Amino acid sequence: FHDPYAQLLAGERGQAIASFMPRQARNGWPMIARTKLMDDLILATIEQGCDCVVNLAAGFDTRPYRLAVSSSLRWIEADLPALTEEKEQLLKDAQPRCQLRRIKVDLSDSRARVALLKEAVGPSTDVLVITEGLLLYLDEAQVRSLAMDLGAQEGIRWWILDLASPALLEMMKKSMGPQLANAPMKFGPANGVAFFEDLGWRATHIQSVLRAAARFRRLPWTLKFFGFLPEPNPRKPGRTPWSAVVQLGRA
Repeated sequence: FHDPYAQLLAGERGQAIASFMPRQARNGWPMIARTKLMDDLILATIEQGCDCVVNLAAGFDTRPYRLAVSSSLRWIEADLPALTEEKEQLLKDAQPRCQLRRIKVDLSDSRARVALLKEAVGPSTDVLVITEGLLLYLDEAQVRSLAMDLGAQEGIRWWILDLASPALLEMMKKSMGPQLANAPMKFGPANGVAFFEDLGWRATHIQSVLRAAARFRRLPWTLKFFGFLPEPNPRKPGRTPWSAVVQLGRA
């Protein structure tokens, strides 16, 4: 369970792939809005008492370096060995603001994943898990397994993820599918956030990426009209291309 898209965005290959994105998204507004929404939720959760952040498939995320967090905060990043080693080399001269630890692991190995979660949670009782840019590349069975593994760890209280509707998934497949043949997009549940609620989680925050981009003045003018349309039901998004940043808590 790593984020192939994060790796693909690095370097010349990433620029080439970006050229195949839908024209309205080429200025990066979806990722900018998603990042800002997640930043705000992470900081708010830390203010609520979160004492440990676990970022699964962390990729090249640099939040431990750029977010204003306490030096006592535990922050765990988990990703594939090769990617982790490259990241450590790139950031060898940078100083994180918190107690950062990186764990090399193949999260597709269920036993390794469970062991990683137990080790990462440790004595903490107020843990936040982040899976930014990850679920889109998993199938429903894999997401269900991950949700159950997270729920089995009593110390995990919150989970922040990004979610796409089936219509958005199909739109992205049509525009970028050939460029992502080795990392196909799979997860866009028809029942939206209810997929997770059926597994024992409770949606505490659901924030539309498009609406956020409009607030942040990042939305292209060609899409501004859509910012005024009614939001779809997040538990039944239907045929609307929709994505959101979602925070889950224990039910």
